[in-house]
Amino acid sequence: MIKKASIFVFVVSLFLILLGPTLVQAQGGITILDSSAEAEFPSKLNFSLSTDSAVDITDVRLHYIIDREGYAEVTSEVYIEFVPDTTVDVQWAWDMRKTGGLPPGSTVEYWWTVEDGSGAKVETTPTRVWFDDNRYAWQSLTEGKITMHWYEGEQSFAEQIMSAVQQALVRLAEDTGAYLNKPVKIYVYANSRDLQGAMIFPQEWTGGVAFTRYGIIAIGIDPNNLPWGKRAIAHELTHLVVHQMTFNPYIDLPTWLDEGLAMYTEGTLGVGFVNYLNRAITENSLISVRSLSSPFSAYAEESYLSYAQSYSLVEFLITSYGQGKMLELLTTFSKGSSYDGALEKVYDFDMDGLDNLWRDYVSRQYQEAEVSTRVPLQDRPSEAKGIPPALAGALAAQTTALLLVLSLVAESWAWRKG
Repeated sequence: MIKKASIFVFVVSLFLILLGPTLVQAQGGITILDSSAEAEFPSKLNFSLSTDSAVDITDVRLHYIIDREGYAEVTSEVYIEFVPDTTVDVQWAWDMRKTGGLPPGSTVEYWWTVEDGSGAKVETTPTRVWFDDNRYAWQSLTEGKITMHWYEGEQSFAEQIMSAVQQALVRLAEDTGAYLNKPVKIYVYANSRDLQGAMIFPQEWTGGVAFTRYGIIAIGIDPNNLPWGKRAIAHELTHLVVHQMTFNPYIDLPTWLDEGLAMYTEGTLGVGFVNYLNRAITENSLISVRSLSSPFSAYAEESYLSYAQSYSLVEFLITSYGQGKMLELLTTFSKGSSYDGALEKVYDFDMDGLDNLWRDYVSRQYQEAEVSTRVPLQDRPSEAKGIPPALAGALAAQTTALLLVLSLVAESWAWRKG
């Protein structure tokens, strides 16, 4: 008899489990009839709830947690306005045009609490909703900790982007010791227009962005513009890796280090940046390291120079002191060290000391480049053809300016804001 009773209790318990949350939540007379969430990407997330009770329901609240890296778990609570009744249907729309949007592929965990006039209270089981960009038929490719999603272009296109991603990770590890410790999702849109359609109030120049706290990259890469795409994806990926390595509640990286590492991982500095750097050297108009620790200028020319100098600063530290010191610097920053404090601990100089050493380094580079590119007088085509030196100089200056403009046009800056 005892054995039969045990079997009966087991069967009843299993039956209640299989019925799901509705009957289990019918405690105190409150029953959850329906709960759902639906995304209207990228602008809204709509929540709805149906519930009833033997007495009037007097309080309904929505609670949600955004799945992202943070210093503490933050729960948002929404008080729902409604007319008390025994049966209540409520809705609430999270309008991201007022609060800022979420990246594609992000998730939100939510639950409800319901209370009636008798004091009975029910809390629903937490449920996760995906905030996906369902406008496109995404395909996926995964390698290691990287999952890439794309919708335009052949499999070979995705494989080439993934190859660039893996090469960037290898180079970053070799140069700095930094590595991914959490998965990353990459959403490759077919162009910047499609990408901007996935964002709330995007800038017209936006071509890509790294959502560092979410571990998500969204970027527009035309399958016919792979060279730019490979450099851009390496840049944004570096921001994610470095963020994972240094995330702390006290201080961010100096901008020159964050952007310099991203530029360095791309590969050789572009000719347009080199020209800006060389001109600043000759005109003695280099920006100080302290100034470069803050967000870069919104003025184009000063911004270009800031990126060029940041690349050069990182190049100086890596080539002069090695990978081990750079890894130690990132580790020191992860503990919340100040800018000067981290440099002094690792390299025995502060930002002013770095500024002085780097200026000597970059000036020597410039002088050596000048010597190596000098052409003997008899080999100069302008003079061999009888062109006056002054005119030849003017033509050369115009040519250099034209090449600089073309190189900067070809190399989009939009994604650098990530």
